[in-house]
Amino acid sequence: MPKYIVGTTDEIPPGQRKIVEVDGRSIGIFNVGGEFFALRNRCPHQGGPLCTGRLAGYLQAEIPGEYRYTRPGEILRCPWHGWEFHIRTGQSWFDPARVRTRRYAVSVEPGSVLLETLDADDPDAPAPGLQKGPYVAETYPVSVDRDYIVVEIPGQGR
Repeated sequence: MPKYIVGTTDEIPPGQRKIVEVDGRSIGIFNVGGEFFALRNRCPHQGGPLCTGRLAGYLQAEIPGEYRYTRPGEILRCPWHGWEFHIRTGQSWFDPARVRTRRYAVSVEPGSVLLETLDADDPDAPAPGLQKGPYVAETYPVSVDRDYIVVEIPGQGR
């Protein structure tokens, strides 16, 4: 499954989001209390820009007059028609068994691990779309000390 680095953890503080383009898809990356989630930025209702919508929580009442606010920042409301989705699962609140938005796997990986992965490939291979030339540039060791948000996009079908 292809993985894409979409940013660093310090780019998206808790309660915030970042919308990115990945493999031809618009995806919203959300930080909910230090956990990261990725949803397709397209409402299944009429294709609205779902991930630009308002973040909220859930109001519960066990008995009349007693309310409890739960799941703060986990409910995403589409800006077009107000359809609500749970960021953690992609499920809708009105019909969770049948209506959902696409959710993508997200991981947080240290830059040093990502750098090791890149170094494991052929270090002499040219960049994609380029041919190896006759000249070699002097290179220097690089270290990466941040944590990066990585999204996995399954298959080629959209």
